[in-house]
Amino acid sequence: MQLGDQEASSNVEDRRGIGVGGGLGIGGIAIAVVAYFLGFDPGTALQVGQQVSQMGEQREVREAPKGAPADEMGQFVAKVLGSTEKVWGGIFQQSNSQYRPPTLVLYDGQVRSACGRGQAAMGPFYCPGDEKLYIDLSFFRDLQTRFKAPGDFAQAYVIAHEVGHHVQKLIGAAQPKSNDESVRMELQADCYAGVWGHYAGTLKQLDPGDVAEALAAATAIGDDRLQQQSQGRVVPESFTHGSSAQRVRWFRRGLDSGRPKDCNTSASL
Repeated sequence: MQLGDQEASSNVEDRRGIGVGGGLGIGGIAIAVVAYFLGFDPGTALQVGQQVSQMGEQREVREAPKGAPADEMGQFVAKVLGSTEKVWGGIFQQSNSQYRPPTLVLYDGQVRSACGRGQAAMGPFYCPGDEKLYIDLSFFRDLQTRFKAPGDFAQAYVIAHEVGHHVQKLIGAAQPKSNDESVRMELQADCYAGVWGHYAGTLKQLDPGDVAEALAAATAIGDDRLQQQSQGRVVPESFTHGSSAQRVRWFRRGLDSGRPKDCNTSASL
């Protein structure tokens, strides 16, 4: 990708290196011990200690650096996010609406969100509760080594897909209540990622081969491909994101047209 002239988004929260404890922190343990010896019952003592620990964790999150990180990968994701802001800002403006950018949170291992605790093993995710997308950058290494989908545009596609979920939130899409609804929502996010890719191309941000990288990534993380690799068989009724062919088709649809209205997955898959 050609992102040299792209302004990096300031809507990045860098929580890398900030731990997320699963139990009582040191301060919480100390308070719990003191409370116990003052005569509180053990349950109440532990509850008080837990609250102190949570307050400490929340304080750490608030103190996480804001703005585009200085490291190479931090700059890359901030510029990709900046590109999505430019594209979707323009699209929303055409319909006399204002685009509200999401915040991208970088983290290591585990992270707290308004949707609960996230883990790197879950992969990138978007939380509509706080309008933030969460990415552990180790996923990009997995994308290259485990899923055999290398390239910077493959990584950008992942970010654009999560931004697609944010667009769904802004236009009032309901949260899925079944596997079928989940598949349709995920495929629409793929299509929205393609819409962004369409305009990234017109902005001359794409290199030859970039589209092939994104299509390879969409293929690699299709439900059928992942199920075949993990359990040796494919169970279509358990799909939550769509097959490789579906993911490629819907990304390609958005990429070719550049029109969000062409991303209506409720009609057919």
